Amino acid sequence: MKWYAVPDLNPSAEPFIKKVKVGGKNICIVNYEGKLYAVGATCPHAGAELSGGWCKEGKIICPFHRYSYDLKTGKGSPGQNDFIDSYPIELRDGEIFVGIESFWDKVFGQ
Repeated sequence: MKWYAVPDLNPSAEPFIKKVKVGGKNICIVNYEGKLYAVGATCPHAGAELSGGWCKEGKIICPFHRYSYDLKTGKGSPGQNDFIDSYPIELRDGEIFVGIESFWDKVFGQ
């Protein structure tokens, strides 16, 4: 797994959802209830940008059709049968880092 610094995003106590591009992927960085999460930026249902949505009860809500995804696991709510990617995230010396597995990491289980 490779860790990428998130450019131009400083950790804040205020809740936020910000779309960033790291490691060639579009990712939403979410600060919800004082905890950071990193999830895929696009809703698999209709292609909406999740950065235009909001968070409720530990889920990110799509602004188009209100589909919701768990911030920890990316799993869609019951009945949706879909998911978004979720990524490990760390705060290091005041900078946000996101971990992204390469294809080979997934193949060889590293």
